[in-house]
Amino acid sequence: MLDLERMLLDLQNLKNELNPEQYKAVTTVNGPILIIAGAGSGKTRVITFRIANMLDTGIPQSQILALTFTNKAAREMEQRIKELTGKKLQNLTVSTFHAFGVRILRQHITQLGWRENFSIYDETDRSSLIKESGRELKFTADALDVYKIANLFSNIKTGRKTWESANDMYQQLYEGYQEGLKLYNAVDFDDLITLPIKLFHEHQDVLSAYRDRYKYIMVDEFQDTSHQQYELMHLLSDRNVAVVGDDDQSIYSWRGADYQNIVQFEKDFPDVTEIRLEQNYRSTETILAAANGVISHNTNRKEKHLWSGNGSGKPIEIFMPENETAEADFIVESIQGIAMEEKLKYDQFGVLMRANTQSRALEEAFLEANIPYTMSGGISFFERKEIKDVISYLRVIANHDDDVNLLRVINTPRRGIGRSTLEQINEAAKALKSPLWTAIDALLKAENSPLSEKSKADLESFVTIIENNSPMLSGKNLAQKVRTMVDDIGYWDYLVGEYQKNEKAARYKYLNIENLIHSIETWEKNPDNYDATLYTYLNRITLLSRDDLDDDNDKGKVNLMTIHASKGLEFPVVFIAGAEEGLIPHARAVEENGGNVEEERRLFYVAITRARDKLIITSCRKRRHMQTTVECTPSRFLDEIPANLVEYHEPSKELDAKDALEYLAQMKRKFSVPGFTG
Repeated sequence: MLDLERMLLDLQNLKNELNPEQYKAVTTVNGPILIIAGAGSGKTRVITFRIANMLDTGIPQSQILALTFTNKAAREMEQRIKELTGKKLQNLTVSTFHAFGVRILRQHITQLGWRENFSIYDETDRSSLIKESGRELKFTADALDVYKIANLFSNIKTGRKTWESANDMYQQLYEGYQEGLKLYNAVDFDDLITLPIKLFHEHQDVLSAYRDRYKYIMVDEFQDTSHQQYELMHLLSDRNVAVVGDDDQSIYSWRGADYQNIVQFEKDFPDVTEIRLEQNYRSTETILAAANGVISHNTNRKEKHLWSGNGSGKPIEIFMPENETAEADFIVESIQGIAMEEKLKYDQFGVLMRANTQSRALEEAFLEANIPYTMSGGISFFERKEIKDVISYLRVIANHDDDVNLLRVINTPRRGIGRSTLEQINEAAKALKSPLWTAIDALLKAENSPLSEKSKADLESFVTIIENNSPMLSGKNLAQKVRTMVDDIGYWDYLVGEYQKNEKAARYKYLNIENLIHSIETWEKNPDNYDATLYTYLNRITLLSRDDLDDDNDKGKVNLMTIHASKGLEFPVVFIAGAEEGLIPHARAVEENGGNVEEERRLFYVAITRARDKLIITSCRKRRHMQTTVECTPSRFLDEIPANLVEYHEPSKELDAKDALEYLAQMKRKFSVPGFTG
């Protein structure tokens, strides 16, 4: 009886915490559920409360699978559920799609022909393998546009494109790339979704085991799922599957996302329960009315109307500066003024732009005004050369057959292994049909080895470093073992040699390595980390996306970012810079979509709905493009904001001497400046 009373009390508490639609979404547990969650409607709150409620009603942790898109979102979700339930949640699976794919492959990849302890290639590794495969096939440098080829391979692998006359010249290269991945016992990011699907299709017993385990599935940001991610979810789900998303915020078609998966979900689960969350807890009525006015021009969407109980708020301000320099100065001056008047901190401001190319003028203005800022999408910590060098050594220690990383460090620091030695190793690897490590071993042991005695000695020194550090594969104190390895390599001496005239730069780079070692130490001491091995660490850092790095270092700084990077964030004050035709909607996107601007409009909608209290939009009259200055036209989306919500600013004029003295006198009275005479 006590359990029943407690359950009724918990349900009453939920009713007090949630609005009626949120309550329905949280307490509807069985069957297929489609939750359309508008911007700022408490989506994360609903997901976390829903999982907490499921656990509270007796559903085992191990039966729940929650999938989202960033490690940061997964961590926050898990932390909030822990706070709600007071439980450790050791058996609850809250994961990104790609991390869940890694989990599946760690258990079963041998059934697909790979060996255990595979490597995950990032973009840099993938590019290196494409280049290597191209060289083997005698591709010229001009024909190896690695960025374009990598995108093509991704599209082929995920089914977004097929081989046709326009691209079939790369088909043999693609096959060589695939063979290389398997030879080096590696997978790329696309494989983390496509290989589990292949596994489930080819091994029904494995699929059945996963379906038996995960009885309840939830997918966050459902509008961002690709066809492959949808297929993976559909294969796993029986009936109890809840998806949460908003078709109006689907802005990732360029990386395979398809909001039409919402329509597909309704077809695949015809008895779906649809729940719409339309009360916005973030923005003022004015900001929401502007967002609704813009997005209502899209025809291919689920009809919804966000509303707010936060009051009407301030009008939306539109400023039309002369050029990007004046735009940046206006934004900087506005931030300084608003911060002072409304006592806001710099990290409460978001400056959003459509393209990274807009950042230069803005960054220069922030630097000139001494305003601290963080630029989303800059070079990640793990992409720095010194960090990649250390990580590459760790990858080779963990997987000797990882040729890409072996080639990266075999002569870093320089140990006399030149191009001719590498060519001999490559020839031996081809003859043996083996990875490079096996070829090196064979060359060192062969009686009639083509290698010179010096080359043998150089290679042996490299092999010795790798083998002497193999104890880090097992046991504890991984961080200390990495520090020992860095000393064995002689990396500090290498940096001093590289930066002979700038020891400060060498120290800075070595400090980065110290920070890496410290982060490993923190990670392995985390009580929630039950598998603190080198293999686990390497897979973890490969899956880290840029938005997961250095979060704590960005406090107290203005947030400068692309609109894409701003999704899921909110700020009291938001600036949208460059609201001009050609930027938003972006000229390339309009051209590639045959004039259709619906996704660009969704992007503008996302930008508007990041603002809580104040939204300021700038649209330049002229802008520097290449070597010329071009006239700009205001974005068509500005006309879609209801006119009664907008207040236009005229460019500020320079003060004459009389006005300037009067202004200074006002400042003196305001701040009681002693000794001011005017």
